[in-house]
Amino acid sequence: MAKLWLKRLVLAVLALLLVTVLGLWFFLRGSLAQIDGRRTVAGLSGNVTVSRDDRGVPSISGGDRNDVAYATGFVHAQDRFFQMDLLRRMPAGELSELFGEKALETDRINRLHRFRARATQAIDAMPVADRQLLERYTAGVNDGLNALGNRPFEYGLVGVAPRAWALEDSFLVAWAMYIDLQVTGIGRELARGWLKEHASAEQLAFLLPSSTQWDAPLDAASAPAPDAPIPARAPDWWGKGVAKEPATLAAAAFVDGVGSNNWAVSGKRSNSGGAIVSDDMHLGIKLANTWYRLLLQVPAQHGSTRRVVGVSIPGVPAVVAGSNGNVAWGFTNSYGDYVDLVEAGSAKDRPGQVKLPGGWETPLEHAESIRVKGQPAVTLKVRETSLGPIMQSGGRDYAVHWVAHEMKAVNLAIRHMEEVDSVAEALALAPKVGMPAQNLVAGDSDGNIGWTIVGPLPQRPATPVDASYPLSANGSTRGWQGLLPAAAYPSLRNPAEGQLVTANSRQLLGADSVKLGDGGFDMGARARQARDALAALGEKTDEKGVYSVMLDDRALFISQWRDRALAVLDAEAVKGRPQRAELARLLKDNWNGHASVDSVAYRASRSFMWSLYELLYGGANIELAKLNKDANMRAASSRWPVVLGRLLDEQPGGWLPQGYADWQALQLAALDRTIAHLTAGGQPLASATWGARNTASIAHPIAGAVPMLKKWLSVPPDQLPGDSNMPRVAGPAFGQSERMTVSPGREEQGLFNMPGGQSGHPLSPFFLAGHADWVAGKAAPLLPGPAAHTLTFTK
Repeated sequence: MAKLWLKRLVLAVLALLLVTVLGLWFFLRGSLAQIDGRRTVAGLSGNVTVSRDDRGVPSISGGDRNDVAYATGFVHAQDRFFQMDLLRRMPAGELSELFGEKALETDRINRLHRFRARATQAIDAMPVADRQLLERYTAGVNDGLNALGNRPFEYGLVGVAPRAWALEDSFLVAWAMYIDLQVTGIGRELARGWLKEHASAEQLAFLLPSSTQWDAPLDAASAPAPDAPIPARAPDWWGKGVAKEPATLAAAAFVDGVGSNNWAVSGKRSNSGGAIVSDDMHLGIKLANTWYRLLLQVPAQHGSTRRVVGVSIPGVPAVVAGSNGNVAWGFTNSYGDYVDLVEAGSAKDRPGQVKLPGGWETPLEHAESIRVKGQPAVTLKVRETSLGPIMQSGGRDYAVHWVAHEMKAVNLAIRHMEEVDSVAEALALAPKVGMPAQNLVAGDSDGNIGWTIVGPLPQRPATPVDASYPLSANGSTRGWQGLLPAAAYPSLRNPAEGQLVTANSRQLLGADSVKLGDGGFDMGARARQARDALAALGEKTDEKGVYSVMLDDRALFISQWRDRALAVLDAEAVKGRPQRAELARLLKDNWNGHASVDSVAYRASRSFMWSLYELLYGGANIELAKLNKDANMRAASSRWPVVLGRLLDEQPGGWLPQGYADWQALQLAALDRTIAHLTAGGQPLASATWGARNTASIAHPIAGAVPMLKKWLSVPPDQLPGDSNMPRVAGPAFGQSERMTVSPGREEQGLFNMPGGQSGHPLSPFFLAGHADWVAGKAAPLLPGPAAHTLTFTK
């Protein structure tokens, strides 16, 4: 009898488990997008068709632009609503409502800027036509959300109901990009401010060169090498505060968060006579991918139709980068100086007031309520001055004077890129677009190419003022004032060499450079390599040739650090040191000149450079981390490898840290540090390949909260070639968020891939569609394939 009851109990448990699994399965399937059928929609002017190919890429066709916006909102919501929700909540400081107390610190930081309130004001100021389009897009988003059989699966896991989309949420998505692309400027200013207080003027001039020989500016053939003299002695913090024999190497895990490439060749260098534009924006990569592919068939003048193809960002009803048949365009982050920190003074006899360069003032106070899941709301007091909200760091108050706070920081003007017919029109539109200031590279079907900045630029004094340090409350300099007028934007068109390249580094050396400032330019090695690789394609090229430059993983920059390592590992240095001898052998025999997955030599050379960084800058970084999460010596200047190179070449005694007999001993300590990291856990040095370190760890945000689902919410652990300081930027969760090459009017020959698929749902066949192409660098067609599914909206 006991066995019978045990058997029944086991069967009951199995039945309950089966019911639970089936219930979960049907719940998950209920939130899959509708991809076939017909839907009747009030407010449409005519029918709209959404045709998807076998990868889920939609082609949206309609006779009215607002109807197309509605359908765009519908598919965005059905495929990506949770992603959209995170994109609006992050800048608004509303993540705690989903994730509880663990998101509260992030919310406090972002709520300081009161972007939701600013978004409401910006919506009120919209042009009528843009507002109507956004209203139809918003209606499509909410209808798409409500049409799902179940709420998106993520909300079932976090236990919160989704909230309807509002007009201002689309503007918050744009502010999310400001935070992603510009907010690190705050950490940079704090780092440089600390450095200014802990170094002499001569030391600063040496440690912070404004450009290097690696730069590839648009307005000059090259940039001069830094020539500031090396001072007689180093700052007091130099070479202090880091253990000499660590078990791990923190810097080896560092992958530059700076990236994006775009370039264009003019018609005189293309086989077709039209320009060719290539763009690969580098971002942190998650599932779903930042970008959502689509093709729009929209009304044009005189009753014709215009085809616009490229990438959108869920939450915004526009193609962000792509081609409209006449003009193709793409972006890279410009890294100009768009934020000033202005010290806010105080006095006992002026309670409630702050001192700024313009005088004393009384900040406005706002009580911001942050909802926290499962807990009472938290109130944050925000003090707003004429120069921006006040933040605290290192016991000081600073007004954050950031372009993102301007009324014109965000608008919907990017949608008008689909209407421009020439490079000249694209460059004229750029200053009117409300988005984080980017390098715009465009080309048209007549073969013209051009560059300018798209997005608002601060108006800085004609006389250069170094505003990359915090400004004093007692000084006369208030930093930037107002926005640069459109007529003053720097631009270039049709250079004699027939190409334009940007890659986050210094764009200009001439007089116009002061209009941008330096907000953390990349060093320039990547831009230089891309420029030279593009030139090497010869007098004539095509889309495949231009695309191939994005996959250039030659280790031109790191090769110098391999050479330095080999020079240090001489016969005396390796005598009786088998691991040093093994490293020297691998640096010689395993080097193929690329950041390839099987290269130990690349990984070791790179780690050698970063080991020196830790030994020399590590103490300063410990202090800077107390000020801001983005404050470090790398933020203060990306050109530190050039500074170290000069020291290793000249070997001044006053810069050799205590505890080292000579510069050779310091470099050997860095190499021993590298060996200790690469062999941690007993791993043989020969198996410490770059691929073992550079393994994809791209996952859905929910994967961290629900580890048991990680397998189904992550990409395979592919080993990735490429790295920073070369065109093929690749890190475990950072890199080329899309690759696109297109000649306007020849979109059929356009090339594309991206790391994730169209859907954010793991049960969708489109979840990882195209991922394998991205890993391999295989170029797929830019245009969607034949229709495999059709959804029609009727009025």
